[in-house]
Amino acid sequence: MEYEEDYRLVEDSHRRGRFLPGTQIEVIRPLHRAAPPDHVVFDFDGTLSLIRQGWPEVMAPMMVEVLSACGANETPEQLTELVHRFIMELNGKQTIYQMIRLADEVRLRGGTPEDPLVYKHRYHDRLMQRIAGRREALRRGEIAPAEMLVPYSIELLAELTRRGAVLYLASGTDEVYVREEAELLGLDRFFGPRVYGAIDDYRSFSKAMVIRRILEEHGVPGAALLGFGDGYVEIQNIKAAGGTAVAVASDEAGRSGRPDPWKRDRLVGVGADLVIPDYQDWKALTAYLWGE
Repeated sequence: MEYEEDYRLVEDSHRRGRFLPGTQIEVIRPLHRAAPPDHVVFDFDGTLSLIRQGWPEVMAPMMVEVLSACGANETPEQLTELVHRFIMELNGKQTIYQMIRLADEVRLRGGTPEDPLVYKHRYHDRLMQRIAGRREALRRGEIAPAEMLVPYSIELLAELTRRGAVLYLASGTDEVYVREEAELLGLDRFFGPRVYGAIDDYRSFSKAMVIRRILEEHGVPGAALLGFGDGYVEIQNIKAAGGTAVAVASDEAGRSGRPDPWKRDRLVGVGADLVIPDYQDWKALTAYLWGE
């Protein structure tokens, strides 16, 4: 069993790097690789998929409802500020950790919380209602997968595959839904069975476990590992293993091609080597990562 670590600042989050000429690729820490990466780990939501974009707008109201029912003296506005703060503090971990914190907040107000798993399922039911139209439109072919992906995801994945890298998905979202949504987006052809996600027994899954399994099964050093993510957990885990971490500071709602400042600073703070807003510069990015 392995718990996911809390956010741990190891760098000045406002540190500035240099940009590769003519690109949006910010190099925080120049790479000195002995060999190209063999194994590449991707987070899912916000790193590749945009199907669940807007999820905090579902989670926060549900939590406010739960806390308001405790008879707390806070106003809805105060509770909204509170829950939004800890939702984002825990963003990147499995969803259950946010629900564990919700249960703790209920206790602090003298209430008796439900099992965090109950809260998680309640939230997920509401989220599925919100995104049902997106999923169905993808299933029917009414919208192209590219509209629900971080820009140029397919191009990057195709190039990494062409270069011989083995690709993995490791997500804090429940595995059954990650597999289903990866298929809807046409990503399953890149990852095959190498898709890992959360399960109800949350102590039996973590992104760190996935990374350790990759290294042990293939007998490769951590330096052969490359990771992409928009959450702090995967960046921390990749760096702890000795790999190269690319922070995807994606603007999920606007798809503006510019980095989200909050994500950028947060991910630099946990040691990201590079920062990108999306995969628009996939050619320059892969050339740099392969030392060309």
